[in-house]
Amino acid sequence: MPRFAANLSMMFNEVPFLDRFASARAAGFEGVEFLFPYEFPADELRKRLNGEGLTQALFNLPPGDWAKGERGMASLPGRQQEFRDSVKKALDYAATLNCRLLHCMAGLVPAEVSLTTATSVYAANLAWAAEQAVPAGVKLVIEPINHRDMPGYFLNTQAQGADIIAAIGSDRIGLQFDVYHVQVTEGDITKRMERYMPVIAHMQIADVPARNEPGTGEIGWSYVFHRMDELNYQGWVGCEYRPAGDTVAGLSWRERFAR
Repeated sequence: MPRFAANLSMMFNEVPFLDRFASARAAGFEGVEFLFPYEFPADELRKRLNGEGLTQALFNLPPGDWAKGERGMASLPGRQQEFRDSVKKALDYAATLNCRLLHCMAGLVPAEVSLTTATSVYAANLAWAAEQAVPAGVKLVIEPINHRDMPGYFLNTQAQGADIIAAIGSDRIGLQFDVYHVQVTEGDITKRMERYMPVIAHMQIADVPARNEPGTGEIGWSYVFHRMDELNYQGWVGCEYRPAGDTVAGLSWRERFAR
């Protein structure tokens, strides 16, 4: 059975964020992930993890100005120093949280920026970030995000991600394979899983089309989870979905599909 990590940015919204660690543990999770930790002191988050015996599986680098619509800076020309500062900040949090994976968001490419320029900036930023992360025992991951939820996002397909990883080195950067984004953008989930498993460092799940919990949409989850096991995937599977109703009531999918 896959190892599931609760995404505390999206699940257990019935309680304040810092109380979601306890809620996740009470629901049987041993790992957690979230989008961004930066509004809370790292020591306070470490305290919550320790208190519940939880592992921090993943979180994201600072994305720029999220409230104004920014979704990462790695491919944006003119933002290189801000990107480097964000890497350092994320690595400080990762050290305190004992987190070994950091998701680096590519960003929304402005219309006036050419794909060639964005690709060059992206590759240089990722290479620099990996140089900082590896000595700290941290691996960067990059996630292709679907065109419907995030129009204009630089990275859309698993092939794009795999090519970038091949250029920089799979020992330094891994692929974040989100079943939801794969299904929306490309389909053929398990075949893509098979093809890219050598570079997959983290996986996430949500059903399609509404991004709710497994069993609320079109994906055949029993088979997807079975293939994860058959392919010997050893990492965490982040539950990055929006519960259709009460979070705990919706967790019945684990018995239906994963066991």
